[in-house]
Amino acid sequence: MKSLEKMVIYQIYPKSFQDSNDDGIGDIRGIIQHIDYFVELGIDMIWMNPIFVSPQKDNGYDITHYTKIDPIFGTMEDLEELIEKLEIHDIGLMFDMVFNHSSTTHPWFQQALAGNKKYEDFYIIRPPKDSGDLPTNWASKFGGPAWAPFGDSGKYYLHLYDPSQADLNWRNENMRNELYDIVDFWMDKGIKGFRFDVLNVIGKDEILVDSTGSIDQEKSLYTDTPVVHDYIREMNRKTFGHREITTVGEMSSTNIQNSIEYTKKENDQLDMIFSFHHLKVDYKDGDKWTLMDFDFLKLKEILFQWQLGMEKGNGWMALFWNNHDQPRSNHRFGDTKNYPYEVATMLAHCLHMMRGTPYIYQGEEFGMVGPHFKTITDYRDVESKNAYERLIKDHRHEEAMAIIAAKSRDDSRTPMQWDHGEKYYGFSKEKPWIMPADDGISLKRDRKNKNSIFQFYKDLIAIRKSEPIIQSGKIKPILVDHPRIFGYIRSNGEDEIIVLNNFYPEPVEIQWDLPSDEKIIGNGPLKKLTDTICLEPYECGSWKI
Repeated sequence: MKSLEKMVIYQIYPKSFQDSNDDGIGDIRGIIQHIDYFVELGIDMIWMNPIFVSPQKDNGYDITHYTKIDPIFGTMEDLEELIEKLEIHDIGLMFDMVFNHSSTTHPWFQQALAGNKKYEDFYIIRPPKDSGDLPTNWASKFGGPAWAPFGDSGKYYLHLYDPSQADLNWRNENMRNELYDIVDFWMDKGIKGFRFDVLNVIGKDEILVDSTGSIDQEKSLYTDTPVVHDYIREMNRKTFGHREITTVGEMSSTNIQNSIEYTKKENDQLDMIFSFHHLKVDYKDGDKWTLMDFDFLKLKEILFQWQLGMEKGNGWMALFWNNHDQPRSNHRFGDTKNYPYEVATMLAHCLHMMRGTPYIYQGEEFGMVGPHFKTITDYRDVESKNAYERLIKDHRHEEAMAIIAAKSRDDSRTPMQWDHGEKYYGFSKEKPWIMPADDGISLKRDRKNKNSIFQFYKDLIAIRKSEPIIQSGKIKPILVDHPRIFGYIRSNGEDEIIVLNNFYPEPVEIQWDLPSDEKIIGNGPLKKLTDTICLEPYECGSWKI
């Protein structure tokens, strides 16, 4: 297995990457068309969102069959060809495994509905309370109650997400073994990595109790429970632990200590985790569906807490600003209208020079931004549509749409913009499943720019592969109270690298006492570190001292 410290992973949202057969939906053959692109960029692994058979109520995270390719994406033969051609270039393929829940169209759930007791115990099904109320007062993360009627049985099944996504009962050993067989199936096909969706919520107790009304308290009833570690360790022992496989767990609302335990090598669980706390710094009063400027000092505080905490405990993190569940970071944290190159490269520089494994989400490497649709019918995301229905009760349409535009998961799910000169930006010749952001941004245009975001990403990836300090050095925050600069030092005991990032559209001048003229990378005019330095709008740079 490649070193986690040197590895850079590229995330593909297959539906929106490249349409090869002009049906408006991206597919496996479309990915095959761009293998040379991945090679040029220099990435080591591709994480691909689910391509399994699904009714697509939640864009593939509602799975009907875990070992069959959905025909909208292609065939098993297409996948085998993709794996084979990627392996030629030493690029692995990471699959997205959704093991907290299945679609209600899955044969297991259908068997349960038909009265098969074996499969009924594959899910979390409970009778109502004596009062007739739902089994608990838990809320779904997509809105509404977390329980839905289980057929005409009078019972209810748990769904922490959409009602079409029934939570699986990990307390059932037979069910767990079925999931482990799925992991084995895909490893035999040549899959080299697994990203496990919302993995830390699989450990529900046998007896479920009401929450006290606090969101955080309610989450604690099913998040990061001790048995989750046991389940992951068992899955490791029975499946991927015997092969050279890269694993990452999406950990909803987790904490540092649990994340250390998930990723310490001696614990035999996972290689790394995704934590999302740093992407909630623009949630007003903790509510995602609000508008506010991001809290820069809070952003630094959270990222440094996690960097230092994971380092101290020998845990390992996935580093990311963007993915399919987040609005794009460049317009979230910067002025992309006036400084598109500077914002995109500064954010990338700030992240890639940290301790952890960087992830690049399709399109960020040349500065894609969100579409900012004007009507809710342009959106496809079930969470966004549900949020709009709640928002419109208290806001005018324009206000509600402004919030949706800023926070929708569809912000990052629009088609790849390969060529601004082609219809639908070269993604497809037919109308896509969701429209692209019609803003003129494209890979082709960026490549022609004197200051190319794509080239900057290539340089960052090359630095990680060649610079031991960036791979495994310690991290030391600096300028922690500065209201504009995100700075830190990476060191290996002998050498140090200073990393500076101006997060704002105004120049900032500071007095400096660590002179250096050995610049490694940067996006602006500052060449040397002297007694007084000035960072231009969104300027970033790294220097050896």
